[in-house]
Amino acid sequence: MADFAPPDDSKGAYPTEGKMSGEVADKGYHQPPKPTNSPKRHRKSDGRRRNPAAKRTSAPGQKGPRGGRQAYAALDLGTNNCRLLIARPSGQDFTVIDAFSRVVRLGEGLALSGRLSDEAMDRALGALHVCAEKLRRRNVFLARSVATEACRRAVNGAQFIDRVREETGIVLDIISAQEEARLAVLGCHVLLEQGDGPALIFDIGGGSTELILVGPGEGAIPRILDWQSVPWGVVSLTDTVMGGMTAGQADDEQGRLDLYAAMRRTVDESFAPFARRIGDAPSAEDIRLLGTSGTVTTLASLHLQLPHYDRRAVDGLIVPSRSMRDISANLSRLSLADRAKVPCIGTDRAELVVAGCAILESILDLWPAERLGVADRGIREGILRSLMSGDLDRGTRT
Repeated sequence: MADFAPPDDSKGAYPTEGKMSGEVADKGYHQPPKPTNSPKRHRKSDGRRRNPAAKRTSAPGQKGPRGGRQAYAALDLGTNNCRLLIARPSGQDFTVIDAFSRVVRLGEGLALSGRLSDEAMDRALGALHVCAEKLRRRNVFLARSVATEACRRAVNGAQFIDRVREETGIVLDIISAQEEARLAVLGCHVLLEQGDGPALIFDIGGGSTELILVGPGEGAIPRILDWQSVPWGVVSLTDTVMGGMTAGQADDEQGRLDLYAAMRRTVDESFAPFARRIGDAPSAEDIRLLGTSGTVTTLASLHLQLPHYDRRAVDGLIVPSRSMRDISANLSRLSLADRAKVPCIGTDRAELVVAGCAILESILDLWPAERLGVADRGIREGILRSLMSGDLDRGTRT
């Protein structure tokens, strides 16, 4: 296992060290702010943005000034998807009252150009306008909106964040890879199989993949022992490897297999430092594995032979790893047109699913568990749990 202090070693499971990577949105979603000549905003001494006009109303879960229970929101703008959850506390959990998800391909072309394209930003803004309207209608009490790898990597990422605020009123914070891993664990760890052995949680995104090794922690939340983020997700890996192929190289089955092998090599090289740190994994029957991403939920749907995606059937499912490998191998041989005809894949995922399969198989080589837990939950749920439990220390009310 890792022979150095892990990122969260000093303060238990999820220390913030007085600071968080992402920040709470500092305004309501009633109208976009008017442009000013001065971009500076008032900051408190703890470094968090606060809305000076925000009223300290009721505590989380209590009734607000309009009556009814408070609504909380989590928005995750990733490299491939824009996702929103709005929920109310319900005992130790929460009840979702509104949700939104759209494929925006924000990171399309980023791996080769280093920039967010105008077309990609326009797609993302279209989705964010929908999110802003939902936030207005639901009178959200407390929200956190985050952006991940595409905005971290793009040279014009900060400018895009400014444009989003000006046009939609949504304040996006570009969170670190470590914070992304923390939120993913917080959002899905309840689906880990019971056991005493070590566990690996992973999140295959559009622009990056996070690997998080966890062990027993304080209470129900596991302790992060080690983690690594690599810059390969379904969009970035597809763009990079496909960009290096000659025209027509993947037109036949052998060409597609060569493409898949190139993806596997690329991912394996990036995973190598993490593999060296954790050493040899224990025997397959002693280890646990949990994945959260569109890749694992899609492949789990194929394992179940569902005619269309059903979250209730997939979230929390335990799938034999061998089945996921077989499905990945079969998909890697199919043409783009044939993949688009497969139930639960369709045109939206047909181009990107092979890269997800390559990343998943590399993870199964790294951590050869016999079974794979599937989670249709992650960063957004982690944000909501943080907001509702007070992890953000009285974050700004919208």
